Amino acid sequence: MKFCILGSPENWYVRDLIRAAHEHSIQVRSFENISANCDRSGHWLVKADDCVLSECDAVFVRTMPLGSLEQMVVRIDMLHMLQQFGVQIVNSPRTLEIAIDKWLTLYHLREMGVAIPATECCQKREHSMEAFERLGRDVVVKPIFGGEGRGIMRVQDADLAWRVFSTLEQLRQVAYIQEFVPHFGYDVRLLAVGDRIAAVRRESHDDWRTNVSRGATAIPIEPNEEQVGLVKRIMQRMQATTLGIDLLPAHNGKSYLLEVNAVPGWKGTAQATGVDVAAWMIEAAVRQVEVAQGIKE
Repeated sequence: MKFCILGSPENWYVRDLIRAAHEHSIQVRSFENISANCDRSGHWLVKADDCVLSECDAVFVRTMPLGSLEQMVVRIDMLHMLQQFGVQIVNSPRTLEIAIDKWLTLYHLREMGVAIPATECCQKREHSMEAFERLGRDVVVKPIFGGEGRGIMRVQDADLAWRVFSTLEQLRQVAYIQEFVPHFGYDVRLLAVGDRIAAVRRESHDDWRTNVSRGATAIPIEPNEEQVGLVKRIMQRMQATTLGIDLLPAHNGKSYLLEVNAVPGWKGTAQATGVDVAAWMIEAAVRQVEVAQGIKE
């Protein structure tokens, strides 16, 4: 099959996908180089440099670079176009639209009845300060776009909160504010690829954040029946092929869903579990293409 990865050839995950896709033709291109045209006969063409994306069997999205509103909209538009042309997108543009936006993700999760931390989304400093008070003066402030724990702050001081929210307003950014949930120093990462799940417990002794990229330790676990059912529901709701789902067991006995990542990393999970996640992703994409083409049911 003919695949293309939208990402950097230097990225570890891109290189791992190339390794796993050795039986297939695979190219790597940048999101910034995607263009599209419609000729006088009405024929559409979407390409990235010399790679004609509209002639690929599947396109893997391994990054979504920051850009202007126009750039972000056009990139998603082009993925929708490719999907209409029969190209399988991993993950689908609808999945990306939901998961890239933490607030929209949260809305879908809450509509599903999933337990989530109390959260407020504000644009003005005064509204953010009111949220800080309502959420108990112990909050986590996150960038609405982003992952791997980058840019996340725990704020417990009113003066610091004032400075943080003032800066966000000046930068015309949104304040995404969640209550801090007391926990046991670990969370659960459920990595879903097709109908397979690899799970780890991520422990951190030096940081309240539990991202492996920040030094946390990943320990393999077997997902329980409730977690498996939750993954299946979220995958269906978000029309996803692969997702990283983070659960936080709390002191109050609840397990809160923190985030859903549509471009998940798997290095720590693969090392801890011994699973070849990249091979899973290639196999899932191949099956997706075969089902779409009527080769398999």
